[in-house]
Amino acid sequence: MAEHHTQPRRPGSAGRRGSAVDPELLISAARAGDTRALGRLVSLVENAAPELRRVMKVIAPMTGRARVIGLTGAPGVGKSTVTAALIRCFREAGLRVGVLAVDPTSPFSGGALLGDRVRMQDHATDNQVFIRSMASRGHLGGLAQATPQALRVLDAAGFDVVLVETVGVGQAEVEIASLADTSLVIVAPGLGDSIQAAKAGILEIADIFVVNKNDRPGAQEVVRDLRTMLAMASYGEGRWKPPIVSTTAATGEGIGDLVLSIDAHGAWLASSAELANRRRARAREEVTAIALAELRQRMGGMPGESRLAELADRVAVGDLDPYAAADELISG
Repeated sequence: MAEHHTQPRRPGSAGRRGSAVDPELLISAARAGDTRALGRLVSLVENAAPELRRVMKVIAPMTGRARVIGLTGAPGVGKSTVTAALIRCFREAGLRVGVLAVDPTSPFSGGALLGDRVRMQDHATDNQVFIRSMASRGHLGGLAQATPQALRVLDAAGFDVVLVETVGVGQAEVEIASLADTSLVIVAPGLGDSIQAAKAGILEIADIFVVNKNDRPGAQEVVRDLRTMLAMASYGEGRWKPPIVSTTAATGEGIGDLVLSIDAHGAWLASSAELANRRRARAREEVTAIALAELRQRMGGMPGESRLAELADRVAVGDLDPYAAADELISG
């Protein structure tokens, strides 16, 4: 995993490797701008450390302020370039920016395969920017399983905006819609059928469509195709209709317009019940995932582990159906 420390490490810092973990001290240091402490908090999340429960209890009242913006799209559309350009715009507005870049897991190291975010290196010395690559570790949906908790940590640490850039894997990537306040679906010309993703349902989750690499041949055709698709959709009165923003993120062209669209969507969310609905749905998914993980851990760690293996063997050979096996496992 790649982590960009955005200020010098200080001796005796709350995040000193090997020191006893004091969640309250780490959180206080992170809120004061100590990015090493913040990095250690995110590591506690990724590793599902025992201290994580204390961390989450302490930070719960500190959350709910950050704007969460998700960026998704097929590989090659320029998600990292758009992310870097957005960081620059938000920083020019005086906002603190956190970035969680969820990468495919390396089959060899288990770390973030694309951890070296070259395009984001310009921000590595900015102490108001924190960038962390997180390995998806096989988790479907394009997001690391720890992402919701990592978001909470960055929110509590005082970041105004958190950008979540996800793996471009297609249909399963719609998970970003349940995580972000505003979801950007990024497409680009020259990648075959640019609207192919619509058949997988990924475009349905867009709050804003971004046609990146607008300086390339075929960009206007992509915009036209998106407009045609949107014209066939039905939007009720008062509902948000996704705008289409053309950008060339490598040069910064169109990024200002994109930020205006993001702000407009944020204003619409705030003026309706949608923001509360989205955050409530996010919390529901988060609680469900934690409960299921805890249940799975308990089943694996209790004396019934051998029982689970026995039931699995019977299901595998057809002696027992999986529903009956699950009932037996739960009933003990």
